[in-house]
Amino acid sequence: MLSQIISFFSKSLKSPDIRKKVLITACVLVVYRLISHIPAAGIDRASLQALFFGSPLLSLLDVFSGGTLANFSIMALGLTPYINASIIMQLLSYVIPSLEELSKEGEFGQEKINQYTRILTIPLSLLQAFGMYTLLRSQGVITTLSPIAIFALVVTMAAGAMISVWLGELITEYGISNGISFLIFAGIVARLPVVLGQSAATFTGEDLLKLAIFAALALVIIGLIVFMNEATRQIPINYARRVGRATLASSYLPLRLNQAGVIPIIFAVSLVLLPSLMGQFLSGVPNPKLAQLATQAATAFNPQSFLYNAVYFLLVFGFTYFYTAIVFNPEKISENLQKNGGFVPGFRPGSQTTKYLGYVLNRITMAGAIFLGLIAILPSFFQNFVGVANLAVGGTGILIVVSVVLEFTRDLEAQLVMKRYETFLR
Repeated sequence: MLSQIISFFSKSLKSPDIRKKVLITACVLVVYRLISHIPAAGIDRASLQALFFGSPLLSLLDVFSGGTLANFSIMALGLTPYINASIIMQLLSYVIPSLEELSKEGEFGQEKINQYTRILTIPLSLLQAFGMYTLLRSQGVITTLSPIAIFALVVTMAAGAMISVWLGELITEYGISNGISFLIFAGIVARLPVVLGQSAATFTGEDLLKLAIFAALALVIIGLIVFMNEATRQIPINYARRVGRATLASSYLPLRLNQAGVIPIIFAVSLVLLPSLMGQFLSGVPNPKLAQLATQAATAFNPQSFLYNAVYFLLVFGFTYFYTAIVFNPEKISENLQKNGGFVPGFRPGSQTTKYLGYVLNRITMAGAIFLGLIAILPSFFQNFVGVANLAVGGTGILIVVSVVLEFTRDLEAQLVMKRYETFLR
């Protein structure tokens, strides 16, 4: 198995075009990690470290930011504003007719929507940067800052978020794989050794058996993630061909159980953390009733609470269906099959084929959505068994890491297949 992996990557790097894309991706990642270590001004580092170490919620945010929050670098916001802007734009495309029409205009329409998403990211970055400043000030991490210094801090953090978006789009355009997902993956991988080190420091000799069970379960989960990401439902397709006498050419349409990939997890995490953050933000207001309500909300949405995990599961489930509906359109697939003389055996081209594809897609998406939701909330149950919170926060990170690695290898494989076709055509 290891020799096959090494052989696959060696074949990939032999191609000059693929090697160039891999080098561009690596260089962008190096630049991203270097910039993420530039600290923002006016922060009490000792108080910040103590705050993050004692809060499972902030520790979870820190894992997804790749450690930029705990260090409070200029990229402390990470890609969260862009992800939130993407969610808003995709929801608006179902509400506003002009945006819905634009989303159906192919590559041009998608580029315009991406441009609107970038524009929307700017005010969201400013708003979240000010919210982060207010939260840290209420916790005593930021003590005294002048209005000019506050303005500079907010603008700097917003600029750091936009730089992250720009670097992610550089990978998408000139590198390999989806740049936004890849930067999140890089941040999680960079932070995992620190999380595992903190977890190992709290273990005693009595916990070795629990740790072994946790490691075994983690391997099983990784295997299941790989299996579900690679699983497909093959729809038979026949094409009418006329060479002398009329003949039929058989093929199939592969429908993946997880059409949405890792996007539902990223979207769900961005939303499920909002109640806790707002609760912590409002817990220091002068109004005692509002402060009490905010404290109760923050407690109810603790990453180990039942409510948090229930909402998290439902968000992952819903976003899986939502994003699958965006990336796979049964009506368009049916129309393309009909134009190319293809049909599904037993179903008339047109509306019958569309209904059948939608029926199959809904069934396999339900299996994928339930699996993603269970994988997302399983770490909290493991944490209750093992008793170490740092291990729990790495569970969703592992899901993203495995999914992004699989997506990266698929992109490399697609590049290799394209190169073979180009060589054949010459």
